[in-house]
Amino acid sequence: MKGRLWTTGYTVLNVTYFAAFCTLHAYAAVFLLSRGFTNTQVGILLAVANITSALFQPLVAGIIDKKGWLTNRRFILISCLIILAGSVLLRFINGNMPVIFVVYALIYMIQFAYQPVMTALCFEYQKMGCNIFYGLARGLGSAGFAVTSALIGRAVEKSGATLLMTVTAVIMVISAIAVFFFRPSDKITPAGDESRDHKEEPVKETAKQGGVKRFFADYPAYGFFIAATVFFFFGHNMINDFMIQIVRSLGGGETELGYANFLQAILELPVMALIGFVLRKVSPAKLLCFSGVAFFIKILILVFAPDMAWLFISQGFQLFAYAVFIPASAYYVSQTMADSDQVKGQAYFTSAITIGGVFSNLISGVILDHLGIRPMLITGTAVALAGVLTAFAALRKD
Repeated sequence: MKGRLWTTGYTVLNVTYFAAFCTLHAYAAVFLLSRGFTNTQVGILLAVANITSALFQPLVAGIIDKKGWLTNRRFILISCLIILAGSVLLRFINGNMPVIFVVYALIYMIQFAYQPVMTALCFEYQKMGCNIFYGLARGLGSAGFAVTSALIGRAVEKSGATLLMTVTAVIMVISAIAVFFFRPSDKITPAGDESRDHKEEPVKETAKQGGVKRFFADYPAYGFFIAATVFFFFGHNMINDFMIQIVRSLGGGETELGYANFLQAILELPVMALIGFVLRKVSPAKLLCFSGVAFFIKILILVFAPDMAWLFISQGFQLFAYAVFIPASAYYVSQTMADSDQVKGQAYFTSAITIGGVFSNLISGVILDHLGIRPMLITGTAVALAGVLTAFAALRKD
């Protein structure tokens, strides 16, 4: 492959990943509620999946970092095949809630687990000489989420939630084929800074010994950002996982849910595509703090939202929240960590995201069933504010 082809190939991986992320994650409550689950049961299922993912990601990262048989690319391919099998099974199961619980939790967990590996794959290939425009590819992945959401909302309203599993299976077939052919040849040679989105500071190359304690001792600011990430994504996951309930409380339905998810996702494209240029002027650490403030404002607006118009305004803050946080966190790891810590660094960020989801899932569903939408959103706002304060504490350590 040559320059544009590498970016095209990586873009296909991102588009298919986030299209499936839409059907499995953004519409998780829609599918599970249609199968007879309560809000509390949905929260428990997603919490179990997130806990398992948070434990699984560092384990997989440690194995991949050892440079054995399990590579980034192979793990992604295996993940696609597992999700494909699970979605086909769920397509034909209705009424057996224990089986649905186990299978849905598994594929939900697996899809979260290979997200940091996707990021690590890009930086691995860049160092091998593959000229990949990460920001553009990741932004187009969000566009894939947006288009899928815009189309699937109305389709589900007309045809039922089972359609979600059919679409997921088709997407996973495409993704598995794309991953299979996305591999460098022996002719690739290491490249310099010109293969990156922007010029990066050199990272320490020496392999280090030790476990989790050593890791966080070497990167003290990173530990604060990990804690802040848990807080940010408590609120973020609260909104995403129970968005259908928020939309219904404001007078909308599945179609409006699709439009709301389309809006927030499509706004991510320009930011992620241009983030490399922004990083020439602003450090990843400062951008992480900036995104945290946007996470807080986004959920605060929903506390006082009287109608769907304000929900769309809230979704617009995705432009400064998630759209900034994801690439900024990827570059933060790439710039500050040794090669031997790269996959672990990406994985811990994603683990923090999933841990935030765990607490959100366990708490949000219960609050929603017993107290309602607004108390749930007030809780999320308070936690997001704690995240902002923690992120600024991290900036002082950086």
